[in-house]
Parts: sequence; structure tokens; C-alpha cells
Amino acid sequence: MTSGIHHITLIARKVQANVDFYVGFLGLRLVKRTGGYEDPNQLHLFYGDAAGSPGSLVTFLMWEDGSPGRVGHGQPSEIAFATPPESIGFWLTRALQFNIQATGPAQEFGEPVLRLKDPDGVIVKLVGTNALAEPAPWASRDIPETDAIRRLRGATILTEKPKETAHFLQNHFGYSESGATATIRRFTSKSGDVIDVRDATGFWTSAPGTGTIDHIAFRAPDEATVLAVRADLEQEHAGATNAHDRKYFFSLYVREPGGTLYELATDGPGFAVDEPADTLGSRLFLPTHLEADAAATLVKLPQFALPGEPRLTPRDLPFIHRFYHPDEPNHRTFVLLHGSGGNETDMLPFGHQVDPHATLLGMRGRSTEEGFPRWFRRLSMTSFDQQDIRSEAEAFVAFVEGAREGYGLTPDETIFIGYSNGANMLAAVMLLYPGLIRNVVMMRAMAALEDAPTPALAGANILVLTGKEDPYGKYAPTLIKVLADTGANLKALDIDTHHGIGDDDVEAIRRWMAESGL
Repeated sequence: MTSGIHHITLIARKVQANVDFYVGFLGLRLVKRTGGYEDPNQLHLFYGDAAGSPGSLVTFLMWEDGSPGRVGHGQPSEIAFATPPESIGFWLTRALQFNIQATGPAQEFGEPVLRLKDPDGVIVKLVGTNALAEPAPWASRDIPETDAIRRLRGATILTEKPKETAHFLQNHFGYSESGATATIRRFTSKSGDVIDVRDATGFWTSAPGTGTIDHIAFRAPDEATVLAVRADLEQEHAGATNAHDRKYFFSLYVREPGGTLYELATDGPGFAVDEPADTLGSRLFLPTHLEADAAATLVKLPQFALPGEPRLTPRDLPFIHRFYHPDEPNHRTFVLLHGSGGNETDMLPFGHQVDPHATLLGMRGRSTEEGFPRWFRRLSMTSFDQQDIRSEAEAFVAFVEGAREGYGLTPDETIFIGYSNGANMLAAVMLLYPGLIRNVVMMRAMAALEDAPTPALAGANILVLTGKEDPYGKYAPTLIKVLADTGANLKALDIDTHHGIGDDDVEAIRRWMAESGL
């Protein structure tokens, strides 16, 4: 059977920083970009050598702005890439140029090793070795082919069951022991890559999240081999196994006794099955089950620029936020605020449906209720923390002012669209900070702010959409009266729907924008 590592998959928090490190600094080739097979809101990037060869691949699940994980036993703790031994000096100099902290070089198992950390804190080792084949080194504009990363050298696994972990690796994945230290046993495949099994007894357990390694995938020549290994695992009662067709390879997942997730993946058909080899990684592909509603999926995936491509520099603002830039943008920008329990991506498909050419800026509320985002705390279903409303409104003002300065948002061409709790937030901001927002849509809103002032909002354009069957609709008239007294250009509509939003809202917003000259 084909042995060795097929790929290693990690979890990252910021796609742009990840691309800048693995493509811009390490010089790997982006060989495939896809939507997530398990999570439709997840971008999946694959980096590798020039051909996207098995054994060169490191992949990332993008949990954009997701919570950090914890490195511990039951999980890999570091990855390693192979470079020519004489190139270690080149990489140390390059790390200094890029202001990336490096330690070493130091000798590990007779090889020079330079240790780095990626933007999420994952340990990345550059190992000087000629022990591996060099299928297709990828040379970039500032990394000569002679110094380029060759392929994966290996990974380190933390385990509280080192004997069982080692046996599993040897018995099912073709590795044999080739060295040892006081705490690490090294195992080498026929391909020449290594897995270091480290005794982490007494260390804390791992926790999934950004900045962690999700799994290690090993190589198989074909699907029949994968299924044969599955049969062996089931016969030995080795734990639950799951087989999947990932389009670019067929694979099997299983956890080894120490808890680390393994995958066994076929070498073929490979990444050139749906795009030419010379343009690998230039298109975004979606799994078949997501293609029926492709627009709603694509708009929620984080966007990025490759080194040298135009990009929008992210700003450190009070609220987590996400941009979507259409291929052919018009003058409009929608700032989108979710309802209770949503996040910065929830309203992006709705905004895209209203206007496919508008630039979208989704925001995430900072208050939480049972772990779910909100814009301010709720005391009951219809009463709210007034101090929290005012403090979050003040932070919202800082966000808007920072976004205008940092991203160049034009007030007259920016439309704020809020749903439910997000709409209530917009109403509070307009009343507390008149003039900040000029164009706003409030869907399923109510008067959350008590003792609200009545500012002069002449020139502001407001659309309030209330569902006729919405159980909270009876609270909307109070808010509408407050807004009417401000002198704003107010339009309030009752539409045939409940608390949710849909096509009727889309059509109403489009008509309102046309009537208002927006």
C-alpha cells in the first residue's frame, strides 16, 4: 500500500493572514479553494507544491473570527515541512525580513530544524533534509526553486496512550519506528515522512478551535485499499469510521486510541479533475449538495487576496464584521445587523438578494444570551437592559465612524438594514445619535429604548417593515410613532408574513430604494 502523509488539516481564524503566511511567506501554492463539505459557511483552502501532490498538502478550515482552540493530548501539536539542509539559513533570514519570530536552528533526530509560528500560533517547523522525494517544488517570485519547500516532513502527535497510538500507526498506516528520545518515538513511512508520537501524560486535553490541527490524512493508492482498511478497523473494533467521497479523493476517518483524528485518503483523482493544472487554486468550487443555492453560500464565505492582488486592509473596530465584495459592485453598501442568535454572516445572503451588486458589510453583536450573539441584553421577551443599549449604541457609533474613515463608506450611499434585535439597535442609534445614519431599514422592530429622545431627523430615510402575523408586531406602532415625530422620511408597511424575513421584504426594500432615489 502507498504510505506516508497525504495532507494535514488545520483550523484558522483569519483567512487573509493565513494566505499571507502560507503563500506569501512560505511560498506554497494555493492549489484548491472549496466550500466546506460539512459546514456550508466554511471556506476550505489547500496549499501544496506545484502539482498539488499528495504528501505536500496542508489544508485549512477557515473559522473566520472563530474561538481559539487548545493544544493538548489527543491532537497533533506541530507540523513540519522539508527544505534542503543548505536552505535553513535562507529561511532564517527570510523570517527576520518578514518579522516572524523564529527559534533555532537546532538539531532534532540529526536534522537542522527552524521553528516558527503561523498567525494562529501553530508551530511550523522547517526541517533541512534530503530524505524525501521532490515531486514538484513551487518557486515564487522571491523564493528560488533551490530553497523552496519540498513537501511535508511530518507532524507531532500528543497522546496519553503512546504505546496504543504507536501500534495503531504501525498496524494500519504503514509506519515503522526509526528513532526515539526520552519522550518521543519517531515513525517513518516508506515515502520518508515522519510522525513523532510524544508522550503527553499529565498534559491537559485538547479542545477544537482556531489555531489547532484538526487531523492527519495518510495516503492510499485507491478506494479499494481504503475500504479494505475500513474492514480491518471494524474487525478489530477500532472505533467508529466514516467514509466520504471528497471529489478530489475518497477517504475514511477514524480516531486512534489516543484521540487524534486520522484520515486515509486516495492519491487520486487529484485537484486537476475540475480545473487545469496550470490554474489550480484560481476558482472557488462548491460541493455538489451546495450548488443548488450557490449564491447564498458564496456570499457567506470569507474573501481574500493573494500576495500582489488588490486588497482592503482590515480595521480594528469595536464589532466583528465581514465584508462581501461582488465582482461588479455598484455604488451601494449595505450594513447588515442580524437578529438574536445570528452572526456577521447571517444577513449577507439577504442583502445579496436585495441587490447582487451591492457591497455588503455584516456585523456581529457583542452581547450574548446563552452563548448566542445579540446587540444588547434582554431582561424579558419585551424588556431590555437600558444601560446596555446605550453603551452598545456608543460603541456602534465608533464603529460607523471608523468604518467610514477606514473603508471609505459614503453616508448617502450606505443603507443600514437590521432584523429584529438588529433593527431595534438601529432605532436606538438613530434616536440617541441623530445624523449618524441617513438611510435605514428596520424589519420586525419594536421600541426597545425607554425614555427615548425625539431628535430632528429631517432628511433621514426610514423603512419599517412589520409582519402582519408577527406576535411582536403589536409593539411596532409605538416605535413608528416615535420615528414619525422626528420629521424623518418615514415609510411603515405591514406585510403578509410572520417574524421571519423573506421575498416580501426584498421587494419592499427594492421599491423603497427606487422611490427614495437610493
